[in-house]
Amino acid sequence: MISTLNPITKPKINRLFKRNHSRRNRIDTWSKSMLTPYARPPIILSHGKGCKVWDTEGREYLDFTAGIAVNALGHADEQGKLNSLVYCYHLAQVMYKQAQKLVHCSNLYHNDQAGELASTLVDMTKQFGGLGLPPLANSSSASTDQETLGNHKVFFANSGAEANEGALKFARKVGKIEDPSGNKHELVNFQEVCFTNAFHGRTFGALSVTSQPKYQLPFAPLIPGVKPGNLNDIAALPELITSNTCGVIVEPIQGEGGILEASEDFLRALRHRCHQVKAALIYDEIQCGLGRTGNLWAHGSLPTDCHPDILTMAKPLANGVPIGAVMMRDQIAKKIAVGPFSCPGIAIMVPPLGKGAPLQTAIAKHVLERICEESFMKQVQGSSEVLKKELGRLVDKYPSLLAGPVRGKGLILGVELVRTACCCSAVANLSSDSYPP
Repeated sequence: MISTLNPITKPKINRLFKRNHSRRNRIDTWSKSMLTPYARPPIILSHGKGCKVWDTEGREYLDFTAGIAVNALGHADEQGKLNSLVYCYHLAQVMYKQAQKLVHCSNLYHNDQAGELASTLVDMTKQFGGLGLPPLANSSSASTDQETLGNHKVFFANSGAEANEGALKFARKVGKIEDPSGNKHELVNFQEVCFTNAFHGRTFGALSVTSQPKYQLPFAPLIPGVKPGNLNDIAALPELITSNTCGVIVEPIQGEGGILEASEDFLRALRHRCHQVKAALIYDEIQCGLGRTGNLWAHGSLPTDCHPDILTMAKPLANGVPIGAVMMRDQIAKKIAVGPFSCPGIAIMVPPLGKGAPLQTAIAKHVLERICEESFMKQVQGSSEVLKKELGRLVDKYPSLLAGPVRGKGLILGVELVRTACCCSAVANLSSDSYPP
């Protein structure tokens, strides 16, 4: 939602009428040629700064959506100090510098920015922990573990849905190698496992593992061979994940599903079951990853026996510039064939256009380095404590509207709205008060 902060002083009636008339006319004109995905409020956003945005009539709003968990550095990012010695460019400067050199080239060729981003993602995962590696700061054996486990590999996409599509394809490819008999990829068997209330994207593959009827029913029938289970139901895992399963996809913290956190015990049991049947375990951290929890990855602080084989990311990676990525353990990457120059194997699995382009990856590397700064993580952790406390106070103050406890960690937090007439009325009133007529 976007909540009004400080509405401007009301102009004279005739000026207000002209402004409203102009705004309404523009929206009506656009609606004739543009298909909108949502019922939008009657405002036109003009510009932003930090966590605030302004509409074309000068009204100021506090942006509670952050581009739906995208704008990690806020709007109109300013130059900031990266550390005591180096000063970084702000986002617009990074974009301008790279756009002067090279915006796009096919991933049939190397480019310096994509390689640097991939290396940085792997290095930062080694530092913070994830994908089978403990955080360097928390384990004296961490560097030895990293040497033993080898290097992770990164594959770029254009969005979170594309990243999940790629991960699902990689899982199926690995399944074919693990079981050449065909059980893991015959259509009569369940190949991919997902969980109810999850959200993994709107492309056909990603939508097929998004177990929410409101998204799936309008586009049914979807891709066959998908079996949904219930989050945190450990007892059901042996029946849910079988020798026919090639991949399991889960969000460590469900965002769209209501800020529902997968327990450590559940993730450990999931990891163990996937290992038993040789299924690839995929963590979708598109919304909960990249600093959102106060750590680089939501699973990074967990013991390594809770870690996945494949990790997907997007949203804040380039602060709004479209990009996604799949990172995988080395043993998974080795099973994904790369064809000759004239017929690249991975490119057949996930089409190459736009993926890992120099402009995308230059921006993403800059954003990633900023997110991984100690001061950034501490700010997330400090803000989380304040927000949790204040949300808890709201739950205590308005028990007829809100139900505790506060769920989530870091800055992916939420409380449950009580589904009553009183609650619906309150939400409707907030909406009508927040936006101009």
